[in-house]
Amino acid sequence: MGGYGPPTTTCSRGLKVLGNRLEAEFGNDVDVKYVWNVLDLGYKAGDLLWMAEHGILTLAYQSTSYLADRVPELEFADLPFLFGSLDEARSAMDGKLGTYLSRKIEERIGYRLLGYFENGYRHVSNRLRPVRTPADLAGMRIRLMPGKIHSRTFELLGAIPFALDLKPGLEAIISGAVDAQENPLANTVDYGAHRVHRYHTLTGHCYLSRGIYVNRAAFDAWPEAFQAAMKTAAREAVVAQRGLAVKEEEIARRAIENEGGAIVELTPVERDAFVRAVKPLHDEARARLGEEMFDLLQAE
Repeated sequence: MGGYGPPTTTCSRGLKVLGNRLEAEFGNDVDVKYVWNVLDLGYKAGDLLWMAEHGILTLAYQSTSYLADRVPELEFADLPFLFGSLDEARSAMDGKLGTYLSRKIEERIGYRLLGYFENGYRHVSNRLRPVRTPADLAGMRIRLMPGKIHSRTFELLGAIPFALDLKPGLEAIISGAVDAQENPLANTVDYGAHRVHRYHTLTGHCYLSRGIYVNRAAFDAWPEAFQAAMKTAAREAVVAQRGLAVKEEEIARRAIENEGGAIVELTPVERDAFVRAVKPLHDEARARLGEEMFDLLQAE
């Protein structure tokens, strides 16, 4: 099982929950090995996807955004301000929306989807000035993960997007080659961005998930009892990882404040200005993907 962070991250700990559950049930009949951070081996974060697809890794997690070029429906999950709350986002990804997206991924790529870890709500940090309005982002160079929707979001907000994989993205942030970045607070701290960015605005502009991808050939070759156990273990791992993610966000906020960072909380009126600025993306999604995609957000 592989990822792109040290053993202390919530997703790494989620993998350990999964592995421990399998080892407890199957003992010596299962051999679990972890590759915590493929960046340490010279790979890019996005390489996890082809490594799992081609069986170099049996299982990997990665943000669904990285697959949007191959599975266009995943662009829907990248839309800004798509969910009204954390509970609503989780319910959608565990319910009709997640089921639909998993089916579309499996139709096109050699995976079995076991569920979705939480990347979480993303917020903007920068080294230049407090951000309270879209106008405050004007001309600001911001590192984004690859993805058309992410880039278009910040173009509409007036920033200059730079889509960079994790390692070159971190180098650009630390060196000042870009002015800003967006991530959950825990990632901002894990990556050290809070040491060079004073200003942190809780935009919550996007909620992202990290799919748990298993090599299809490996999964389909397992006995049915092991397949069922893997699905159960993955569900337990998702619950555990999400719980850890909430705690890590709280810890990260304190770390930012202890570093002297200024945290800006938007008022409802201020937040609505960001929502209005990116509304064209929702209109385009309705025209391209249909209203039925938005219907998938409704509770079961």
